[in-house]
Amino acid sequence: MNPDLRAKLCNFADALIDQRAARVLVPPYGESSGYWFGGGNMVLGENGELVLCGRYRNFGDSRTGVGSGDRGLELAVFSSYGFDRPFHKQASYSKSDLSVDGAEVVSIEGVSLFISEDGPELYISTEKNVEYPMGYRDFQKPGTGVWSIDCVKGDRLMPVASSKELGTLHIKDPVVFKRNSGEIMLIYCSHPHTWSSSNSGFAIKVNQHAEFARASDTFFPRGAIWDVACARITDRLKVPRLGAFRSERPCSLYFYDGAECLRELDENPSASKRPRGYSCEELGGLAFGYDDEFPQIHRLSVEAPMFVSPYGTGCSRYVSTLVAKGQVMATWQQSQDNQSQPLVGHALSLEKVEELLS
Repeated sequence: MNPDLRAKLCNFADALIDQRAARVLVPPYGESSGYWFGGGNMVLGENGELVLCGRYRNFGDSRTGVGSGDRGLELAVFSSYGFDRPFHKQASYSKSDLSVDGAEVVSIEGVSLFISEDGPELYISTEKNVEYPMGYRDFQKPGTGVWSIDCVKGDRLMPVASSKELGTLHIKDPVVFKRNSGEIMLIYCSHPHTWSSSNSGFAIKVNQHAEFARASDTFFPRGAIWDVACARITDRLKVPRLGAFRSERPCSLYFYDGAECLRELDENPSASKRPRGYSCEELGGLAFGYDDEFPQIHRLSVEAPMFVSPYGTGCSRYVSTLVAKGQVMATWQQSQDNQSQPLVGHALSLEKVEELLS
C-alpha cells in the first residue's frame, strides 16, 4: 500500500478513536485503579438495537490470585437503540454461572459476541482453577489458574480454544469475525506459562458447532519497540469502500493493544516521561492488511503507540468497532484521572469517513 493511502487510514483511525471527544458508555463499579468495564464488542441486534458485551473487573492482582481482590467478576450484556443514548443491562453472567464440569472460574477476561446464521454466540475467555503441567507447577501462584476460551450458545457452554503447551498455556481475549470467503475466524492472544509476553494467533471454525482449529499462535507477534512485551489484536474493521478506497482492493484495519513491559518500570528521574504501557494498562496500536492476503498484516504504529489516553496512566485498549446506522462506531477502555477504565465511545458519520479517506 502506498504511503498516501496509509496516511489516510491513520487519519481515519485517529479521528475515530478521539480520546477527548469520547463519552462514557458503561462506568466500572469503582473509581480507582483496577476497576474497569470493557474487553468486549458491539453488534447490531435483529431488532435494530445496538448490543454490547464486556466484563466488569474489580481490583485484584493476577500475580497473587483472587485472594487480593475480585478481579474479573462479571460478564454483562447491554443494549441501546442509539449510540448517543444510554445503554441498559440486559443480561449478566457471574463466575459461578460459567463454572461447569468441576472447572471453577476464578476470573472472567475478554469476550466477543458474534451473530451467526444459527443465532448469537458469546465467546468468553476465563481463568479456570486448573493446574499447570507436571514439572512446572512451581510457576503457578496460589489462587491462579489457566486461561481458555468457551462459547455460550443457547443454554450450552462449549469449549473453543485451550492449550497444554508451555509457550501458549494461557489463551484468551477472543475476536470473532467472518472473512469475505465465508470462513469464521477466531483471533486470540496467548501467553506462556511465565506470563512474560503475549502474541496474537488465529483459529478457523471447522464445523457448525463451536469447534475451531488453531492455525497460528504468532501470526501477529509482539513488536520491536513500544509493543515489545505484548501485541493483542482486539478488533478487525473492514475499511469502508469510500473515497480513495472505492477502487482499492478490500482491506481491513486491525486495532491492537501493546506494552513496553508487563510490569510497571521504575523510570530514571532525568529520563523523558511517557506512558510505556504494562499489563492491564496497555496502549493502542494499529495495523492493516489486504483481506485476500490474511493472515498477512502490517503495523502502522511501528515506533510508538497510536492511541494514548490523555488521562491517568495513558491506557487506551480493547478497541472494538461497528459499522451500522450510517456510522462507524468505536468503543474502548480509557484510563481516567482516577485511574479507573470505563468503556467509552465515539462515532463518525459515513460522510465524515468518506472525507477522511478521500
